[in-house]
Amino acid sequence: MTLNKYKITFFGTPDIAVIVLEELKKANIIPTLIITAPDKPKGRKLIITPPPVKIWALKNNIIAMQPEKLDDNVLNMLSKGNYDLFIVASYGKILKKELIEIPKYKTINVHPSLLPKLRGASPVISAILRDEKKTGVTIILIDEGMDSGPILEQKVIDFSDNPKWPLKASALGKILAIEGGKMLTEIIPKWIAGKIKPKTQVHKKATFTKKIKKEDGLINLDDKPYKNLLKIRGFEEWPTAYFFMEKNNKKIRVKITDATLENGDLKIKTVIPEGKKQMDYEDFLR
Repeated sequence: MTLNKYKITFFGTPDIAVIVLEELKKANIIPTLIITAPDKPKGRKLIITPPPVKIWALKNNIIAMQPEKLDDNVLNMLSKGNYDLFIVASYGKILKKELIEIPKYKTINVHPSLLPKLRGASPVISAILRDEKKTGVTIILIDEGMDSGPILEQKVIDFSDNPKWPLKASALGKILAIEGGKMLTEIIPKWIAGKIKPKTQVHKKATFTKKIKKEDGLINLDDKPYKNLLKIRGFEEWPTAYFFMEKNNKKIRVKITDATLENGDLKIKTVIPEGKKQMDYEDFLR
């Protein structure tokens, strides 16, 4: 089946979504339109920066829209576009019922967990925090609920024998995004051909994740070493695990950027003290 004749809209925003797009591109499944988040201030100097998916769209000569809201204007535009399929991967906004039902073959979503486990905003971070060595990717047909739609395909990825577990959030996210992208390339032709029958999730087995806040990154260095390692690896990208300490009669925040376990003890390797650049923890203590 050639997919070039099908009109596909892709909804996504961060680097994770770019990884999915790259896997689709390898299979010659190129979206007609990309919808992503607006440009935002970034870094200490608050430079207005486009999201990674917009940068990818521009490089690949694909039209990118960045609506603040998926309002009636967006709905009307998409309704008139004769779209065959919508794909969602880490977009960051809730899609209304009217929107998800626009395309002929509905709207599918790549979710980085074994649904109904870890529904919600932070499945990758939560998998690490909860020490879920057996995780994976689920492709669902989106419905009005929170990651509650019927399952089209699911793949288990088991890290039980992986000596690098717990992985950092960026590493786990990348693995799951690559697998999700590959799964999409196999599923889309079958879905369009009517060869996949969606399976209803077992909703009573659902578990949920929350939106991570800055204060979640605070750790107690007296806690169990493994628990702290999970936090340091899980909060690697946001909000970064941190603790406070007194230095020169001033309370400062110290971000932990890398750590490991040695003989059952937590060994902090690198930190970013408040107002400073990253340095070795030993140098910081000196």
